[in-house]
Amino acid sequence: MKLIIAEKPSVAKSIASALGAASRADGFYEGNGLIVSWCVGHLVSPMDAASYDERFKKWRYDDLPILPEPFRYVLAPGKEDAFYNLRSLMNRADVDSIVNACDAGREGELIFRLVYGMTGCTKRVERLWISSMEDSAIREGFSELRPGSDYDALYHSSLCRQKADWLVGINATRLFSVLYHRTLNVGRVQTPTLAMLVERDGRISTFKKEKFHHVKLDLNGVEVLSQRFQHLSQAQSALVNCSESEVICTSVTKEQKKENPPKLYDLTTLQREANRIFGYTAKQTLEYAQSLYEKKLLTYPRTDSRYLTADMEETATVLVHLAAKLPPFDTCSNFYPLVALTISDKDVTDHHAIIPTMEIEKANLKILPVGERNLLLLVCCKLLCAVANPHIYDVVTATFECGGYDFTVKGKRDFVEGWQEIHRIFRSSLKDAPEDEDTAGDFPEFTQGQTFHDVKVTICERFTAPPKPYTEDTLLSAMETAGKEDMPEDAERKGLGTPATRAAIIEKLVAAGFVERKGKSLIPTKDGINLVTVLPDSLKSPVLTAEWEQQLTAIARGEADPDTFTDGICDMVRELVKKYTGISEEGQKLF
Repeated sequence: MKLIIAEKPSVAKSIASALGAASRADGFYEGNGLIVSWCVGHLVSPMDAASYDERFKKWRYDDLPILPEPFRYVLAPGKEDAFYNLRSLMNRADVDSIVNACDAGREGELIFRLVYGMTGCTKRVERLWISSMEDSAIREGFSELRPGSDYDALYHSSLCRQKADWLVGINATRLFSVLYHRTLNVGRVQTPTLAMLVERDGRISTFKKEKFHHVKLDLNGVEVLSQRFQHLSQAQSALVNCSESEVICTSVTKEQKKENPPKLYDLTTLQREANRIFGYTAKQTLEYAQSLYEKKLLTYPRTDSRYLTADMEETATVLVHLAAKLPPFDTCSNFYPLVALTISDKDVTDHHAIIPTMEIEKANLKILPVGERNLLLLVCCKLLCAVANPHIYDVVTATFECGGYDFTVKGKRDFVEGWQEIHRIFRSSLKDAPEDEDTAGDFPEFTQGQTFHDVKVTICERFTAPPKPYTEDTLLSAMETAGKEDMPEDAERKGLGTPATRAAIIEKLVAAGFVERKGKSLIPTKDGINLVTVLPDSLKSPVLTAEWEQQLTAIARGEADPDTFTDGICDMVRELVKKYTGISEEGQKLF
């Protein structure tokens, strides 16, 4: 008999239902020669420092660095019953093999392996690896179980990630907290992320805005602007010259542009657009997406791929037609989907892009919570846009002469609306359409040699603008590309953290009081700015953290040695403790 272990009770229920394990008992389902049970997230955690040695209960400089060898693990508080349930099921005489059905990713692998190791179980392990919770996907995945050992490299990668976070977090937090006499939380990924926020905030706070002026002509309801004048007197002089003069159109140029359909969503782009359109935090978006995944309406959300595989082309075609029947997309003009645009086997790693599932045909979307419904329709919109025709438009530049001064205006005219039609229909169905919509308006037809008389001429005052504070949208983008210019061109994973962890990093910074939300903006607090001020570059560097992420990916592919990575982290921690033995007077004043 096989024992299948899922990551959550709701997932176990779906697996049991799909595979015919219909009989419910206390802590598991049984039937059809199968037992299906579950973890509740992480059941096993790394031991805290104080449990290794009594003296580590107090935070002292002399006890640093703390480098456990070997690392030891304990049961997560409050989850003991779930662990004992799994251990007793693993020890059942009639169970001859275990199926790891935890989420198909780095963290899911770690959750299962730590439980399996803690129980002392030695029975054969197989791996269920699926991207959708639909019954058909579960059954297909179960018919193609892989040996658990195929995922050893992924496990080593996740273990290295956990050890690195523990080593840097425990040692750097204790070191700088002891030096500054207050708790200063330092993290392998969260500190470089905070540093980016502080750097942007510094540029905003030191920005000195400068005033400038334009002379403005009103032509057929369109604002046409002169060059920039630094001084008001220059603009006033131009105004006098233009007030009595006719306006002549000196040139009209058209440049045709083609905007190809967007790629499908990975988790980061979904979180970014949901923040921009709905104002959802990255954490909210992940929670909504995870819930839709468990309700079988969305594929696995923790993916960093934006393509589908060739064997999905037929399924994707059916999905496109199902999505096109949903309001508001049922008002779109007929289009012939180009599904091949979304296919690229080489660009799919552990999981394909996020798309809806076949269940959208039967589901009543009206009864979904509003956040989940919005997110599902956003994913459907992206699927339809991704297979539509390109958006083709003309960029029109018209120049004018008046009173010896040149004036210019630019506008857009749609030639083929293409995928932008779907995008526009979806946005107009929302109560609050975002401000950043760039639509091709009714730009007037200007012709060379055309003249205008009695034109209204005014001066408008403008200011240079500071950089904008980060929003979750722009911060996620910055995290994704951090250190990119210093990484090799073929690096598979760049940036800070992974799509699955970035939301949690932002939430940690807010919870620790280093960052606060003001509307959509993320602003570092005084404590956050001070923390970044006192920490060394090695802990703030996005390049270093991006390099670590790249090494973890190489370990997951079996191309790098886990011990070498962990040794490198230990060396960095030793160097840190050795270098920072005291603080300056200025540093003391900060806290």
